[in-house]
Amino acid sequence: APAPAATRQQTGAQQAAGPQRQGMFGGGLGGSLMRGILIGGLFGMLLGYGFGGMAGALGFLIQLLLVGALIWLAMAFFRSRQTPAMAGGAPSPSGGPGFGREPLARDEASAPRKAGGFTVPSIGGAAVPVDSEPELEFIRLDQADLDTFQQRLSEVQEAFSREDHAALRRLTTPEMVSFFSEELADNARRGVVNEVSGVHLLQADVAEAWSENGSDYATTALRYEAIDVLRDRATGELAGGSDQPTETVELWTFVREHGGDWKLSAIQDA
Repeated sequence: APAPAATRQQTGAQQAAGPQRQGMFGGGLGGSLMRGILIGGLFGMLLGYGFGGMAGALGFLIQLLLVGALIWLAMAFFRSRQTPAMAGGAPSPSGGPGFGREPLARDEASAPRKAGGFTVPSIGGAAVPVDSEPELEFIRLDQADLDTFQQRLSEVQEAFSREDHAALRRLTTPEMVSFFSEELADNARRGVVNEVSGVHLLQADVAEAWSENGSDYATTALRYEAIDVLRDRATGELAGGSDQPTETVELWTFVREHGGDWKLSAIQDA
């Protein structure tokens, strides 16, 4: 027996061919009857008495054409009802082809991808629209800048431990001052104090340094160790953390506005 695929192909070819086209009066009993009426009427007209003579010839021809057209339309209608539909799959709900329709492959190039590198911090105010975003200019840092970053690491940790808001305002941006103030207020509500001591820088790498709108930015990866504990405000007893040095890796971003001092503007876990 032929394979299912070959069977479907042969059946489709036969259905596409369809029945042969018939004449104007069609075939079968209806066609024979109309041909007989036409031949008989013409023969009688030649003898002088068919269809009322020549006077009725024009009316007969008009009636004959109308009857023939009606019969032809009726037979065409019945033939279309009897012809089977072409082979193929059922239409899909979306209106497209059914059988053999393959889903569209996803364009991987249009899928969104996460940007690499470090995120540029948002320093105050709303984000700048994309169409008016200023161009970034990369800058070079000298040894004095690197020494300042290392110094800021110890100064900020010590100011936070002392809950010295004035020192924090001098060393950090207003956004960071607000963040530190909220954390210190939360510690006060819980009756604890966060003490950070023994800060020792192990490794520091500059990730990015750029200039934007007259301000300089630098993101550094800092790996350091320190003793970071929580103590009860009333008794001084250990309330959290470890009294042994622990190692931490963080990304610190500094900003220098219009040639001023470097200030801490963001902290991220590495």
